[in-house]
Amino acid sequence: MKPRSLTHIAMLSLVLALPNAWAGPGHDHGDAPPAASAKGPQRQSDGSVFVPKPAQRQMSLRTQASEIQALPRAFTLNGKVLMDPNAGGKVQAMQAGRLEAGPRGLPSLGQSVRKGELLAYVLPATGSLERSAQAAQLAELRAARALAEKRLARLKELADSVPRKEIEALESELASLSERVAAVGGGLSGREALLAPASGVIAAANAVAGQVVDARELVFEIVDPARLQVEALAFDATLAADVASAQVAVGERAVPLRLVGAARALRDQALPLLFQGEGPGLAALAVGQPLQVVVQTRSQVQGVALPAAALQKNPANQAIVWVKRSAERYEPRVVTAQPLDGARVAVTQGLQAGERVVVQGAVLLNQIR
Repeated sequence: MKPRSLTHIAMLSLVLALPNAWAGPGHDHGDAPPAASAKGPQRQSDGSVFVPKPAQRQMSLRTQASEIQALPRAFTLNGKVLMDPNAGGKVQAMQAGRLEAGPRGLPSLGQSVRKGELLAYVLPATGSLERSAQAAQLAELRAARALAEKRLARLKELADSVPRKEIEALESELASLSERVAAVGGGLSGREALLAPASGVIAAANAVAGQVVDARELVFEIVDPARLQVEALAFDATLAADVASAQVAVGERAVPLRLVGAARALRDQALPLLFQGEGPGLAALAVGQPLQVVVQTRSQVQGVALPAAALQKNPANQAIVWVKRSAERYEPRVVTAQPLDGARVAVTQGLQAGERVVVQGAVLLNQIR
């Protein structure tokens, strides 16, 4: 071989051994990261997601065939929990005075009480002049009663010569004086008993031993946790005549409500609707607690019923569901949905009958990048 050919071969080998020798500034590709493996979950360029079968089992993905059916229209109303007026009550003082504990002490929050149970006493607060006048009146009544007793005793000794009607009149006067003495004496030393108006638990307690309360001041509030009501505000007055059922979400369960009635006067441009809680589900709520009431109407729409967990949001803040297109491919679908009850939604647009929709694990699919 000629020496010149050997030189060319040596130079070619050097070029092949140093591929970065011809790269310009900023074009060094020797430290580029390796390409992503196609065996793991990843989002495709068209927005769909590739999820292998092992990853699907780890993510616990579950799908449901969409079925278009007639579903009731649903509305979400703002409401709050109220006390049932027939299963609770308020304990208020009729007059100003000082609180005293009952035989069992002052009841505490959450304590169970029975109807008619003594909760506390109120010692009337009267001025010194008023008490002096009552004491003077009591002394006069007692003196008149003592004089009447003596006269009655003398007339009974002369019963043979005294007409019977005089004795009966004096007996009647003595009985009247005795009742007046008892009434005035009770006003001076008596105390007002605060009794429980209904059976239930103490929901509010504003009582401390020795506390001075005014007339009509709320001392205790009693509520039956098993019988609560929910008031919702509807801004469409025609909704009251179209209510078929209602639910409220308590934790992870939907508690049914029964429509009691609707008001005939607007309150802040809204019509109050009153619902009665059915079952023990509302026992975990408190009086005055705000909540969302899902009302279903008798009028219906065509749609697909799905669990609320199937509904997600895309980067554009649109409501989407994930549809299974093949064994390992899922694609997002923009849909229009409305509440169906406390746990499901009704998809009215965006789905076709028979499509497999992800109803479990959709939130994990939404996070794949």
